[in-house]
Amino acid sequence: MADNIARMLAAAIAPDPARPLLTWYDDATGDRTELSGATLDNWVAKTANLLVDSAGLAPGDLVGVSLPPHWQSAAVLLGSWSAGAEVTAVPGTPVEVLFAAADRIDPVAGEPATNQIDAVAGSPATNQIDAVAGWPAGERYALALAPLAAPLRTVPAGFTDYVVEVRGHGDHFTPYPAGGPQDAELCARATERASALGIATGDRVLVDAARHPDPVDWLLAPLAVGASVVLCGHLDPARLADRLATERVTVDLSRAG
Repeated sequence: MADNIARMLAAAIAPDPARPLLTWYDDATGDRTELSGATLDNWVAKTANLLVDSAGLAPGDLVGVSLPPHWQSAAVLLGSWSAGAEVTAVPGTPVEVLFAAADRIDPVAGEPATNQIDAVAGSPATNQIDAVAGWPAGERYALALAPLAAPLRTVPAGFTDYVVEVRGHGDHFTPYPAGGPQDAELCARATERASALGIATGDRVLVDAARHPDPVDWLLAPLAVGASVVLCGHLDPARLADRLATERVTVDLSRAG
């Protein structure tokens, strides 16, 4: 069992870097984004370089994450862990860097989305820039989580647009070799959850983001056993059967608790 998240990611990519590793659907917007292992690794490296070079992050520093399940959230989380950081979603704790979603409005209800991730405990909470405005942080990055990785229409005061800033950073990063303070626990939990959810090596796993907001479930558990993910936001039940077939899904977590 791996005790280092960066090594776990590398092992999941190694057999075929070109295969789809994380595919994102948002049935509210029609967005579909497919990332191969090599492409996801590129985003992870750029994020880690952003943290180290621009934000001055050191191993063991705290990174605040207020993001719902999304492919960009995967890049932020994995990049943070690659840099040896500890990730938290509990506002009020001083952090070196804060990542938060902005302009993310639920198109059905017309209200701000309410699916913030606690990267450790997976607790749902309100996810708005205003909700984290008082969170003590050094550098602050906002994410639109828009199709095609589009930038924010308006960058919130005091924040930098993540997708604009991250693109200028290097495509390669050497992960902190010892891992971060959360790595061993999260890797152990990921392996346990993969077993509990019936995920095995080579599986193609469809995940309903609303049912599995904890990144241990939607991100780390599949990576722990070398599976790939089809992550679905605002999952439309009417599209499920076709998606299961089109994506050649072998494990369906759209109903499992």
